[in-house]
Amino acid sequence: MLMSVEGGAVAIQVDDLRVVRHGAVVLPGLSCDVAAGSVTGLLGPSGSGKSTLIRAIVGVQRIAGGSVQVLGQTAGAATLRARIGYMTQAPSVYFDLTVRANLEFFARVLAQPEDAVHRVLADVALDEHERRVVSTLSGGERARVSLATALLGEPELLVLDEPTVGLDPVLRRDLWNLFHRLAEDGTTLLVSSHVMDEADRCHALLLLREGQLLAQASPDELRAQTGTRDLDGAFLRLVEEGS
Repeated sequence: MLMSVEGGAVAIQVDDLRVVRHGAVVLPGLSCDVAAGSVTGLLGPSGSGKSTLIRAIVGVQRIAGGSVQVLGQTAGAATLRARIGYMTQAPSVYFDLTVRANLEFFARVLAQPEDAVHRVLADVALDEHERRVVSTLSGGERARVSLATALLGEPELLVLDEPTVGLDPVLRRDLWNLFHRLAEDGTTLLVSSHVMDEADRCHALLLLREGQLLAQASPDELRAQTGTRDLDGAFLRLVEEGS
């Protein structure tokens, strides 16, 4: 059962999350939530704590304090594995197999039909590359293979760490269109990026800097709160106010 905040269903709820890695405090006590069925952008510069927060949400990060609830359960619960699709920054596929062989393998692991392979190949525009060995692909193409594997099980929650890095503008546009189609069908998406021009493509934003949540708002709310016209300016205004 999903949680509810202010009348809306919440897919992810993070409360006072503290993470310490190698003796350094990465997240000092972060609280935020992600609405169900939304495309929420997790934005901030490199080193801001985005990937650490994502790992905590998918249940692979040791935490020092606080709590993370995902789809009504504690993050990392075994019953969540089939309900979450997770794409890491580094391609999580077999480089010595073809694109199709990778997807067929992961489809068997997830007990998905052959049709699922055709579906995700089309979703990420890799139909013409399905017979190519992954090691021969570009970085952006490898990232799309990883995204395809995350989409195989039609997860309720899709967590994507920098999914558009290395992609040309047309592919970036097409993937964001896909993200919104998925959200319209009820999937919740948390998409991290360090590119502020992608922020306007999101329903809601979580802006991080040095492990601190600078803002949780929609793009329009963020512009109104900071009195700026563009989101780069809004981010800079928040940094200046917090200094």
